[in-house]
Amino acid sequence: MGHARRLKKVLFVCVGNTCRSQMAEGFANCFGKGKIEARSAGTSAAGIVNSYTIDAMKEIGIDISGHASDQLTREEIEWADIVVTLGCASADTLCPASFDGKKYDWKVPDPLGRPWGFMQMVRDSIGERVRGLIDDEG
Repeated sequence: MGHARRLKKVLFVCVGNTCRSQMAEGFANCFGKGKIEARSAGTSAAGIVNSYTIDAMKEIGIDISGHASDQLTREEIEWADIVVTLGCASADTLCPASFDGKKYDWKVPDPLGRPWGFMQMVRDSIGERVRGLIDDEG
C-alpha cells in the first residue's frame, strides 16, 4: 500500500495581507489542489481583504471572500516548507536562520489605488507565477 504524499506548505507574504498575498493564496489553493496547501500573511496586516482584490479574483472564478488578513508570525513561517514574498521584505530577512525551507522573492508592485487594468495585470502575473511554482514544487 503506497504512502500518501505530504502536501507542500506554501506561505505567501506581502505587507498588508490585503491584496497580493491573498491573490497568490487563492491561486495556489485553486490550482494546487492535491499538491500544495497555501496560506498568506502580512508583515503589517491590514485586518481586511481589499474588496477590489476580491472582485478581481471573482472576475476569473476564484472566490477569496472568505479569506482573512493575518499578521505574519514565527509560527506561520515554521509551518511553511516554502516562503514567497510579494514586494515586501525579502524572505531571507523574514525567515529565521533556522528556516530550512525554500525562499522566493517575487517583485510584485502593489496594485491598490491604481487603475483597474493594473489590478488585473498584477493578478494575472501572480497567477502565472503561482502556476510555475506549483509546476516546480508540486
